[in-house]
Amino acid sequence: METKVERIQRDIETLAQYSQVQGIGCTRYTYTKEFAQARDYIVQEMKAAGLSVREDAVGTVIGRMEGKNPSAPIIMTGSHFDTVKTGGRFDGMAGVTAALETARTLHDEGFVPERPIEFVALPEEEGARFGGGLFASRAMCGKLYHNELETYKDSDGVSMAQAMREYGLDPARADEARREKGEIDMFLELHIEQGPVLENAGKDVGIVEAIVGIKCFNVYVHGRSDHAGTTPMDMRADTMVAAARAIVAGTDKARELGDGTVVTFGRVETQPGAFNIVAKETLFDIDCRSKSLESVDKVIDAVRASLEQSQAENKGLSFDIVEKLTAQPVLVKPEAQELLEQEAAQAGISTMKLLSGAGHDAMVMGSLCDVAMIFVPSKGGRSHVPEEWTDYEQLRKGAELLCRCVRRLASK
Repeated sequence: METKVERIQRDIETLAQYSQVQGIGCTRYTYTKEFAQARDYIVQEMKAAGLSVREDAVGTVIGRMEGKNPSAPIIMTGSHFDTVKTGGRFDGMAGVTAALETARTLHDEGFVPERPIEFVALPEEEGARFGGGLFASRAMCGKLYHNELETYKDSDGVSMAQAMREYGLDPARADEARREKGEIDMFLELHIEQGPVLENAGKDVGIVEAIVGIKCFNVYVHGRSDHAGTTPMDMRADTMVAAARAIVAGTDKARELGDGTVVTFGRVETQPGAFNIVAKETLFDIDCRSKSLESVDKVIDAVRASLEQSQAENKGLSFDIVEKLTAQPVLVKPEAQELLEQEAAQAGISTMKLLSGAGHDAMVMGSLCDVAMIFVPSKGGRSHVPEEWTDYEQLRKGAELLCRCVRRLASK
């Protein structure tokens, strides 16, 4: 008979095999063949744990343990099962696996909850395929953007709507994934820390106090192509120069604020993309995060002001800034933090409190219900890379804490 650690290891290693790129981390984009294989494994394991399983209108896998009072507000736990390109095997999967192990443990105990428990595996949290991110939780909270299913496309030009249809979902029914206010009591998400704090402190788990807010944008700078050697510098509409100035302006503003605000410009593309032609088009992305969306807006304003200055100085230059994602900062209620601390102390699991600098589905779910987050250590603080690692025993401790909290909440 498998131990808890062995079951957790089997989950993680099995799911890691469902990757579009073999031998370099795990790449599993939403609505792909590999994504469907991962879904089928999760469904199989949920059913083996005695859950009734369904898939919602956007592809969230939901395993339900019925309560004595089926109409009582639900206790929900889980995470996402898509990945970034050549990412690790624990991001998202740690939370899905901990939810599976919680379901198994409660099933083996013969536990019958007072209220329903739902164990979930969510698609498209990363936004790695279509660029939106936090998609399933936004659908659950009624926060999908107008027409995003048609306008958000992958690198091959496939829209979310088309990908959903090929996966077996009807995009016209996406709104049916929405849950009503009061339907869910609390959403608990276990996740890897994705930073070095827990490992350096020698603590078993982190209890999240708050999740930063995030805004993401695509910026399109339009200009004119010219010869690199024969066009004077003062007669160019060079979009790459304008983009570079704006990126520096945004970076300088984030540093100037000094309140933990961070901004990342992780992708820059130019057209026509030749070394000896002035770039007529430049696209760059903005990912800005902070405890305060006011600080995020100041960074974006600095980028916009720089582009406006470039536009004024260069005839033929223009730009568009398109919002892709906004998620409000979320504070975890003191009562939820206290619950985690109490259950950890009874289990002999050491804790410390942390701020989450990464975005998670829990930050969106915070608009619908109370949330709580458990972090487990990341070796060397590495994440979104093939080297991402969390020891299975550390993940077991996190899963044990999750199980204890779910059991207690569902017993009310």
